[in-house]
Amino acid sequence: MELSPTARVLLGMIRKGGRTGYEIKQLVDVSTRFFWAASYGQIYPELKRLEDAGLIDGEDDPNGGRRRRAYSLTPAGEAALDEWVRSEDEPTYELRDEALLKLFFSSELTKDDRLHALRQMRARHQAVLDGLRPAQEMASRSGAPYTTLQYGLGLHAWAVEWCRSQEAELE
Repeated sequence: MELSPTARVLLGMIRKGGRTGYEIKQLVDVSTRFFWAASYGQIYPELKRLEDAGLIDGEDDPNGGRRRRAYSLTPAGEAALDEWVRSEDEPTYELRDEALLKLFFSSELTKDDRLHALRQMRARHQAVLDGLRPAQEMASRSGAPYTTLQYGLGLHAWAVEWCRSQEAELE
């Protein structure tokens, strides 16, 4: 079975302890969403597909009268995830940044309009950076590896400084 990007996220999140679709979404929202998001509309159909393919086992796990399913990786799911992580295939890189898109199309606008777009972009990167800093403190205290967190911190810090330099150049 060819794993979709969402399937890869789900297998990894189940390995990291997410058992239900809701728990997986919560894990995504505090971790990979900064570089690879997954919505409920993607998660639940993909969980069904992974279960049908034998990569995860699901069992009914009602909670307070609510229907829900809890999932665990099968040996085949563990192997599929490990195979993908070790794969030599060219990783997908996708950048979707609406602020950058606005800048791309802003050349016909006024200097003030372009500055506004840059300031919006800088503010967003600063907000992400501010949101990641508590995770950095927790990760450093726990001794957990946090390579992807360091990447996010570095990327957004660079973007904040790039926006500042572009603003200065425009002013």
